Amino acid sequence: MNTPRGARRTDTKLSDGRELIYYDPADAPARAPLEDTRGLPAPQPQVELRTDPLTGDVITYATHRNTRTYLPPADQCPLCASKPGNPTEIPDHDYNVAVFENRFPSFAGPGRTEVVCFTSDHNRSFTDLSQGQARLVVDTWADRTAELGARDDVELVFPFENRGREIGVTLNHPHGQIYAYPFIPPRMQNLLRQARKHQEVAGSNLFADVLAAERKEGTRVVAENGNWTAFVPEAARWPVEVHLYPHRQVGGIDELSVGERDDFAELYLDVLQRLDGLYGEPLPYIAAWHQAPVRIDRELGYLHLELLSIRRAKDKIKYLAGSESGMGAFISDTRPEDVAETLRKAGQ
Repeated sequence: MNTPRGARRTDTKLSDGRELIYYDPADAPARAPLEDTRGLPAPQPQVELRTDPLTGDVITYATHRNTRTYLPPADQCPLCASKPGNPTEIPDHDYNVAVFENRFPSFAGPGRTEVVCFTSDHNRSFTDLSQGQARLVVDTWADRTAELGARDDVELVFPFENRGREIGVTLNHPHGQIYAYPFIPPRMQNLLRQARKHQEVAGSNLFADVLAAERKEGTRVVAENGNWTAFVPEAARWPVEVHLYPHRQVGGIDELSVGERDDFAELYLDVLQRLDGLYGEPLPYIAAWHQAPVRIDRELGYLHLELLSIRRAKDKIKYLAGSESGMGAFISDTRPEDVAETLRKAGQ
């Protein structure tokens, strides 16, 4: 079937009952998915949620994740398309984008965790995708946002990508994840708290006002196009941090128009290439979508993507030390305006 924005979607099941979904271009031939022949046992995740009485933060314990696959050799990668001698999580011999329920989920019962494979090519990264391929990933995120956000046990849908060993990835294949949280996580609670205060005082949306101020001031803007702006935030915490905002306030990726999705894919690839140009090699990063909550305070939210890297120099990593880990008070070695200028030059 086709998703609301045109991608072709094919649903199937893995041998242990987990869902697997293929996303192909709308004009691609209909897919007849192959059977998963691995005969996997049914998953038995062990997940417990506890609330810290001192902060109110929800902490998730998922002890079964200690046994998950860790940096296997390329010929044993579980995210590659299957081939003789290496049946994987994706039974077909090739795919464009594939999404499946995580075999080692962080949430079970309430909530859900999914893996999003951006391409079947093990040796590529998101940065290497064509604009059309990146655009298909955007449609995939949008479809998953709409479906997961419709569940009664989900409060926030969080697509993200971790890239690089320094970040802590356990699989090198180009992929991201989606956490459909059964609660509002701490960072989003803090953002909403600030947005509510701003709304009460200024009568306007905090995120929209931040975007307008950054575009007007200009020194921290990295790149922009008709529908999106990428900038280094004025109070960036991380050595390299870039936020991508649409010019129109929307709550989720699924609300983006065709033109907004096109422009995001174009700008995002541009920014990723600038990041890789900083030190002449792939930059480790986290790409974190900030979508509005499904039900609570949705009108205060503003869809945007936050990109951050812990690399503060070509051969140096920013580790969270006493002030950051113990008190949550960040001390940065890089000035946002300088980072923005460097990234602007990286695209020349």
